[in-house]
Amino acid sequence: MAVHMNSYVPPAPLRFLQSNVMTVVGLVVLLSALKWGALLFVVHQYETVIITRFGKAIHTEKSPGLKAKIPFIDKIHRFDNRILAWDGPPTECPTKDKLYIIVDCFARWRISDPLLYYNRLNDERSALSRLDDILGSETRTAVATNDLVEIVRVTKGRKPLRDEEMEQSGTILPSTIPDIVLGRGQIEHQISERARQKIADFGIELLDQRFKRSKYNPNVAAKINDRMSSERHQIAARFRSEGKGEAANISGQKESEVASIISGATRNALKTEGEADAEAARIYTSAFSSPQAQDLYLFQRTLGVARAAFRSDTTAVISTNSDLGRILKTMSESVVVPARPATP
Repeated sequence: MAVHMNSYVPPAPLRFLQSNVMTVVGLVVLLSALKWGALLFVVHQYETVIITRFGKAIHTEKSPGLKAKIPFIDKIHRFDNRILAWDGPPTECPTKDKLYIIVDCFARWRISDPLLYYNRLNDERSALSRLDDILGSETRTAVATNDLVEIVRVTKGRKPLRDEEMEQSGTILPSTIPDIVLGRGQIEHQISERARQKIADFGIELLDQRFKRSKYNPNVAAKINDRMSSERHQIAARFRSEGKGEAANISGQKESEVASIISGATRNALKTEGEADAEAARIYTSAFSSPQAQDLYLFQRTLGVARAAFRSDTTAVISTNSDLGRILKTMSESVVVPARPATP
């Protein structure tokens, strides 16, 4: 007896799925998924990847390598594990001593909990915005509770260099530097500690925070410069006044010393002149003490008077009893009249 077996014929949809056309289409879809990263993705050494499905985080990939996901359903979010930089905007705030300054800060941070970071912030832009708020607020609070010298200086117990000779001469004034209690480093540490506690709730670890620059407000800087210039001008005017006073004192001492020297010289000159006159009188007295010297002196004086009284073409009537008449008479008698020659 012959047995006939009927062959199974699949339905048309199944025959279509098993056709060569669908095989080619499947290969194309698979290759496209591999090419465009719909199925596989790479996790680098410096990043963490969170896989979300319909907006909900389902898995976190931290180990580097090639990973797989469901195409077109799962999405990946990459977060950098390296140290990131925050450069905050310049912040204007007053200090404790009522001085308005502009403080510019920077910080270094990293993502400590990627899942919490994704749920709270989602991306780096939101993280930087939150860092601006937290670090900016803590910076303003720290500046407002400390004096300007605490923000600027670092070293405690610093002493300025001094030149004792110039200070004694009055060329410069003795300078002092106010001491600090905390200093810039301690204030930066306080800001970091306070901000670290608040930032930790967002899956961020704050590594460090520093002041980049602190300066006066431009509107206030001009007034401060004018005030400093005015103080310098006042000090210069005081120095000039003290210099003029010292110059007047030196000039007065000089004139006093000159007058004293001239007075002493005049006194010595008069003393020497008096002593010379006394010595001359003594010499004259000793010289003219004898009768012969007195007669000679009288004779010289008489001649002197005659020389002064009688000039050329002078006519005078002199008595023979006067001293001058007697002298002339004596002189005429002593003159020998030459004899006249005999007349032949």
